[in-house]
Amino acid sequence: MKTINNHQLNTMKKTILLLFTILLICSCIDKKEEINPKTEITKPVIEMTKQLRHVVLFKFKASSTSEDIKKVEDAFLELPSKIEEIKSLEWGLNNSPEGLNKGLTHCFFVTFDSEEARAIYLPHPAHKAFVAILSPHLDDVLVVDYWTK
Repeated sequence: MKTINNHQLNTMKKTILLLFTILLICSCIDKKEEINPKTEITKPVIEMTKQLRHVVLFKFKASSTSEDIKKVEDAFLELPSKIEEIKSLEWGLNNSPEGLNKGLTHCFFVTFDSEEARAIYLPHPAHKAFVAILSPHLDDVLVVDYWTK
């Protein structure tokens, strides 16, 4: 009978420990479902919902101060918290270098999910209160509504 020396014993222990560790790791890994080659693989379709955009452009009177205009801006920006039919609101100041804005300086971009939502917005008391703040300072306004495509 052959005897095993300490070095050989240590090597065997390490080998057995390594194999045991590999087996343990392999048993813990989730096995992914195999894909059947006959199964059709499709990318998820992201369906865009149509949205109703309400674009409002303002030209302020020359007599309106920056404080007056700030009150109008703030009042418009409060509308989404008062009228739940407003899906989103964004706004900005004209910075076009073309000079074709005809004095319109402020653009407010309101989004609705439906014409019914817009129909609630227009006569809403919060919208009417906003118009009352705006009116004394308004020189001109342009409104365009459209459905996104």
